[in-house]
Amino acid sequence: MKTALSALGQRTAPPAISWLIKYALSRPKLISLAAGFTDNATLPVEISRKLLDEILRTPKTGQPALQYGTTAGEEKLRQLTASHLQKLDGGHDSAHAPEHTIITGGSQQFLYMTLEALCDQGDIMLVEDPTYFVFLSILQSRGIKSRGVKLERDGINLAHLEKLLERLKKSGELRRVKALYLVTYFQNPTGATTTLAKKRAALKLLKKYERAAGHPIYLLEDAAYRELFFAPVAAVCDRRSSAHGRRSQTATTETPPTALTLPGAKARVIYAGTYSKPFATGVRVGFGILPEPVYTAVLRIKGNHDFGTANLLQHLLARALASGDYDQQVAKARKNYARKAAVMRRALAEHFPACVEIWEAGGGLYFWARLPKGISSGVNSKIFQAALKNDVLYVPGELCYADDSSRRKPDNEMRISFGNASEENIRVGIARLGAVLKRFA
Repeated sequence: MKTALSALGQRTAPPAISWLIKYALSRPKLISLAAGFTDNATLPVEISRKLLDEILRTPKTGQPALQYGTTAGEEKLRQLTASHLQKLDGGHDSAHAPEHTIITGGSQQFLYMTLEALCDQGDIMLVEDPTYFVFLSILQSRGIKSRGVKLERDGINLAHLEKLLERLKKSGELRRVKALYLVTYFQNPTGATTTLAKKRAALKLLKKYERAAGHPIYLLEDAAYRELFFAPVAAVCDRRSSAHGRRSQTATTETPPTALTLPGAKARVIYAGTYSKPFATGVRVGFGILPEPVYTAVLRIKGNHDFGTANLLQHLLARALASGDYDQQVAKARKNYARKAAVMRRALAEHFPACVEIWEAGGGLYFWARLPKGISSGVNSKIFQAALKNDVLYVPGELCYADDSSRRKPDNEMRISFGNASEENIRVGIARLGAVLKRFA
């Protein structure tokens, strides 16, 4: 008998994030350096209790917060979000207009709805190579093709982007290209930060190829980790680098302005942000800024999704932003992650083989490790299976690469997170993983 499932229902593969989390939860002794969870110790319990008490103290403030809100989001939060972004961008003129802002159930919902509005099955998204693997899962489920653009320490390789656009033009596929997706600050998974110059050049290249595409090609900027920068930590294994020829990439902690500040941004830049990572992941409130006609399309789609993000949580965040409690919480998180990153750096220096290249974190939640070519760290590799046997989990780097037939998917990399693990578990987990790597590398 034929299935009653839709094409999407049949096509959607098990998301990698689901089975990675399942591993962590089903094995109590397992140290997970995989999940991009934030640190429990930094979660704003006292701040949230105080703010919720203020909101619910009287019917005048409590009733509106406990009622349905608007589809676009609570007006004060939209205004505060636009002002907050403008402050982060140093006061530059930008497309930070509240009337182009939408509040969503985390940035994940925003990304999903944006793809719903822009892409049909068979359309193409350009992505960093590697990129955020959950975004790749959305593309897969919706039947959207992805094409990878080589990633460098300061953002995408612009020459490769132009070469790719030209190749798609010649093949007749450019008409299916809808956007370029970039995770621009302390990128998930590598920690790379895209310079403003590269954002400007990328936007210019997309505009150049629009005539051949026959429609706008958007720059979709995902800035989920922007506020989680911290003071730079020393280059990984500096002493051993010189002695053993080990290459170490040290990240910058500068946060250049967003693409929203560039000329033409109001018509071509889509911006995704979140309050989940810097404030509290359990709040699950994100936001986006979109040009027309994409804004109206996404707003209509959101009306069918939920006709409004949880209103109480929006009031909580609006009060946190207005009171300064939000800034206090973010400063606490930065300090904590800086300390945990330093713990991981020292553990990597002590336990990882010298042949492993490390991209060090200057913000966000991750380190990126690259093994010598020919040594696999993929899901089916001996290294991944041995790591599980030794009760330590990482994200295989191959999961972060698009299914792009123009190149072989690398399988010698891994994403390692210091976000949720305790400092002791970071030390023990890296020691276990290092022992595994020394057996195979």
